[in-house]
Amino acid sequence: MQVGWTELTEARERLMLAMSNGVRSVRDSNGEEVTYASVSEMRSTLRFLDSEIAKRKGARKPPSTIYLNSSKGL
Repeated sequence: MQVGWTELTEARERLMLAMSNGVRSVRDSNGEEVTYASVSEMRSTLRFLDSEIAKRKGARKPPSTIYLNSSKGL
C-alpha cells in the first residue's frame, strides 16, 4: 500500500508540531501512537518524509556529485 501525498504532509505536520512542543510521541490519523527514542530519530523521520513528499511533487533532489570534463582544446 502506497501512502498518498496528503497523508505524508499530515504526518510531517504532526511530527513538526510534536518536535516544537518537545514531545517525542506522535499519534497518527488511525489513532496509533509512535514514540521516538530521540530527537535525532525524529529528525531522520522528518528528512524521510520531506524526501517522499518531494518525490510525489515531482521535485528532483539536487545532484550530490558533479563531474567536470575539461581539455586544453588540442
